[in-house]
Amino acid sequence: MLKNIPEILGPELLKILAEMGHGDDIVIADGNFPAASVAANTVSQKLIRMDGHGAAAVLEAILKVFPLDPYVEKPVRLMEVVPGDPVETPIWEDYRRVIEESGEPFEGFGMVERSAFYEEAKGAYAIIATGESALYANIILKKGIVV
Repeated sequence: MLKNIPEILGPELLKILAEMGHGDDIVIADGNFPAASVAANTVSQKLIRMDGHGAAAVLEAILKVFPLDPYVEKPVRLMEVVPGDPVETPIWEDYRRVIEESGEPFEGFGMVERSAFYEEAKGAYAIIATGESALYANIILKKGIVV
């Protein structure tokens, strides 16, 4: 047992977060994201299954131990809504609140076109597959440094 580690962060995810270096990306994917096939095409091929958890809860837990990169303009990137898709994205406000409450540097989200997001995800250190049902709830975090 460890102290001060959110229960949602299991040993596999903690190991991956600790292995990651400055500038590495991690994807928190919603339930519709093709996490297994994208992870199979990543350099690291690391896939963490967290199907019983929502993406905002996973984000909140990760930010307790994970610094965001202060040296890039947008260390948090979202998959933008496809033009013409009438979907609402209230989860983005949940993400904003979680990030602001974490105390990490944050000046808004970077928005990435859907196909480009999939390509960026292939370059991520790992992908976390959540059970999030909200649409367009995919998010990429760039790791910073601990000072």
